Amino acid sequence: MALPLLLLSLMATGLPDRSWAASPVELARLELQRNPEGLLLNFDTRFDLPAGVEGALQRGVSLYFVAEVQVLRSRWYWFDRQVLEVRRTWRLSYQPLTFNFRVSFGGLSQTYATLPEALRSVQRASRWRIAEAGVVEDDSPHTVVFQYRLDADQLPRPLQISIAGRSEWQLAVERTITLPAER
Repeated sequence: MALPLLLLSLMATGLPDRSWAASPVELARLELQRNPEGLLLNFDTRFDLPAGVEGALQRGVSLYFVAEVQVLRSRWYWFDRQVLEVRRTWRLSYQPLTFNFRVSFGGLSQTYATLPEALRSVQRASRWRIAEAGVVEDDSPHTVVFQYRLDADQLPRPLQISIAGRSEWQLAVERTITLPAER
C-alpha cells in the first residue's frame, strides 16, 4: 500500500522528464566517398541550442563545436588498428557591439546576422578530405567512427565546473559506419 502512494506522490510532485537522455543532435546525413583526391566526408547535423547554452553565448562565452573522425582497419587477430584520426573545430561567438555572430574555422571567420544562420554553418561540412589517396587501403574493409559535439573542455574553467552533469550542455552525436573494401 505504501509503494503506490509513494509513486503517486512522486508523480504529483512533477519529476523531471527523462527525455533529456536522448541526444538533441540529429545526424541527418553522413556520407563517405572514395575518389582520386582521397577519402571525403559529408555530414549534416540538426539541433537547436538549449536556453542555457544560448544564454551563455549571448553573454560572451564562445562555443566550440568539434567533428572527429577515426578510421580503423579491421583485423581478425588483434584489436582494430587505427589508420587515422582527424578533427575539425568551429568557434561560435557573439559580438555584442555589432549584434552579430561570428563563426571561426582555422584562420577564417565569417559573420552572420542571426543565430540560426551561424548555427547552420557549424552544423555541416561538405567534401571534407579526411585522408589523402593511398592512406586508406582499398583491399580491406574499414570502420569509420564519426563524432560531433559541443566541446565543453574549451569553455572557461568556472563554467566547466558549473555545467558538470547538466544535460543541456551535452550536445553530441556519434555514428559508426563501415567503409567496404573496393575491389
